[in-house]
Order: sequence, then C-alpha cells, then structure tokens
Amino acid sequence: MCDCLVALSPATARGTTLFAKNSDRPPSEMQVVERFAPRQEPTTRATHVEVQPLDGHTIAFVGSRPTWMWGVEHGVNVAGVAAGNATIYTTLDPRGTPDGLTGMDLVRLALERASSASEAVDVIGALLQRYGQGGTGHDGVDRPYWSSFLVADPLQAFVIETSGSALAVEPVERTRATSNRTTIPSFDAEHRHPRQPVERLVDGRLAASHGVLADEPVTIEGLMSHLRSHVGGADGYTICMHVPDVEATTGSMVAELAIDGPPRAWFLIGSPCTGEYTRFDP
Repeated sequence: MCDCLVALSPATARGTTLFAKNSDRPPSEMQVVERFAPRQEPTTRATHVEVQPLDGHTIAFVGSRPTWMWGVEHGVNVAGVAAGNATIYTTLDPRGTPDGLTGMDLVRLALERASSASEAVDVIGALLQRYGQGGTGHDGVDRPYWSSFLVADPLQAFVIETSGSALAVEPVERTRATSNRTTIPSFDAEHRHPRQPVERLVDGRLAASHGVLADEPVTIEGLMSHLRSHVGGADGYTICMHVPDVEATTGSMVAELAIDGPPRAWFLIGSPCTGEYTRFDP
C-alpha cells in the first residue's frame, strides 16, 4: 500500500513542483533514509538480479528504503527528479514469475540514471523490458507484485502503470494522485483485477488525495498534514495507515523541486501521525 501526490508549479504557492508519498509496509519492517553518492562499478546488484552498469557515474540522491532491500521506496536526486512507487494488482498474477527488478529497484535506478522526469520514464521502461519485474517485495515472504510509479521534476511529472512488462504512461497536467490501483483509463480498462476491493481499500484514500490537491495553492505544510491524516478508508486503511499485523505507514517524504535552485526534501521514518519530518537534501 502507498499513496503518492504531485502538484506542478502552477498549482503551488511557491511556484515549485511538490511531490509527496507515504510508504505502507509490514508494521515490523524498518526503513532507513540514506544519501547515495555517485558511484561507478562493474556490476549493479539489485535486490534479486544483477543489472548492467551505467556508462559513467550514477546521479547522487537521497532515498528511503527497507533495510533488507537494495531499492528505495521514494527519493529525490540532485538533478531535481523525485520518484516513488505503489503496489497495483492486475489480471496478470505476479506469483511464479522469474526473479527480476522490484518496483523499488526501478525507483532507485531511475533516480540514479535520470536527470529529468521524462528520462525517468525512459529508464523505467527500458529496464522493465530488459529485466522484467519479479521477486518478492517483502522480506522472508514470497510476495511479488506489480508497481505504478509517479516521477516528477520542476517542470513535468508522469504516471507509469505496469502489469508484468506491459506499461502505460500518462503525463500530469497540473496535479495528480496515485494509490494502489490502476488509474490510467485505457490501462485500467484492460488490466484492473476484477476482484480487487478498490472501493473499500483504495478509492477513499485516492479521493482524499485528490481533495487536498484541488485546494490550491498546494503547500508543503498541507501535504505533510495530509500524509499524517487518518482519512480515506475504514479499518485502518487510511492515508497514515494502521492495520495491525498487516500494513502500516513506515516511511514518508515531501520534496520541493525548484527550477532555479537545488531540490529540498523532508523524510520521516515510522508513522507520520506521531513523528516529525527531517530535512535531508540530496
């Protein structure tokens, strides 16, 4: 479970792009916020597979990841690209697929290799076609899944939705929210799992995020308040999630992407409703 939001500069108070995400994971799982320096190495070992190294150095970024995983849940790089992913379910069953890249691996690889949101789309698409998605996204449990992605820079943002190696891309016009369901109309019509209980588990959170984005100008403080809120669903399936022994918000990020200055980012580990955001710029 995850919720992502973006507001491009026409919709924000400061004329900058704002990106926000809550990462919902097993309640006992720990995340860590790290700064990743540029690197060059003969091979890149992702969570489950090796990836052909980049020709040159990677881009420095700061991101939050589960401690057992190579990939990151969300982050922002020095070029001003922010990215995050969310689990989605489709008509294609991910169980039994060969090991490949997890959605979190693809987030990290996009941050390390893309200097714009459109480049991030290209990176994710190319790696998805070459290595596929596969392998568990949970420590000690065989639980693979497909991902949607939200990527942004100071000028543009895109939604990417996947089912195996199939993907669809939609540009963001002004604001956009994503959650744990397919939302691109043509992709949703073809790939949404008919038995996924989106009305009970997802649609309330998505509607709450749309409401926050519609109340312009969108602000950093407003996004942080939203990520701390217990709205959008029943039985703990809220924006700040608390479903005992199942899912909880274990990491959160808000990033500001400026055209004429370096990006800024605030991270929180644990439940946003009880924690404080700390600034970690890339």
